Amino acid sequence: MKTKTVFIAEDEPLARETLRDWITERPQLRLIGEAADGATALTNIEIMLPEVVFMDIQMPEMTGLEVVRQLVHLPEFIFTTAYDQYAVTAFELNAVDYLLKPFSRERFDAAVERLLGVSAPSADLLQLALKQAAERDTAQLKRILVRDRGHIFPLAMDEIEYLKSEEKYTVIAARKKTFLVRIGLAELSARLDPGKFIRIHRSTLVNLDFVESMKTDEQSQLLLQMRDGTQLVANREASRMLRNMSI
Repeated sequence: MKTKTVFIAEDEPLARETLRDWITERPQLRLIGEAADGATALTNIEIMLPEVVFMDIQMPEMTGLEVVRQLVHLPEFIFTTAYDQYAVTAFELNAVDYLLKPFSRERFDAAVERLLGVSAPSADLLQLALKQAAERDTAQLKRILVRDRGHIFPLAMDEIEYLKSEEKYTVIAARKKTFLVRIGLAELSARLDPGKFIRIHRSTLVNLDFVESMKTDEQSQLLLQMRDGTQLVANREASRMLRNMSI
């Protein structure tokens, strides 16, 4: 079987190293280059002309989807990402497969087998992606993948103390740390347990399980004392709602 040349576009060092190791172990694949941001990936793919690209969707400079749309040379793509909302778009771009981080060696091997066996995803595979995306879009999140010092790990939603919007990102406070994720607060809030997570401000949600106490400030708004020592102010509407929740 002819060896396929492969390029990795991935901004997370640990994920890039994992892909590099697994690709090297496959005799049907030959790694010819890597990039840690979208702009570099776009340039190098056009120069190196790989046959296959493992493409992270969320990268600095340009997203993986933006890279694909600007390429003249179009290799086969296996998209990788920590978020599932791009699955349908990936298959619309004729992706061979879509790996949701953290993916296992077994899942990687399955994607490679699909790569070596077909040139485009089957109708059954696309329908499965559509079904899974629809189901997950309406289901409450149980955990979210976060990054910390070069590692990606699952964080249970019950561990989250509060979330704050920061431009296109969301700051998550948990485990006495803060994590920055590339997903908007509005999108996250739609899949959180409304019995636990309360919006106290346009840009802030709190997990009531981590509220130590509340008191009224000089503007008649509630000041929330979180267990980690953080103080958060609820706007008037949220303050009224919280007062109505009290027995």
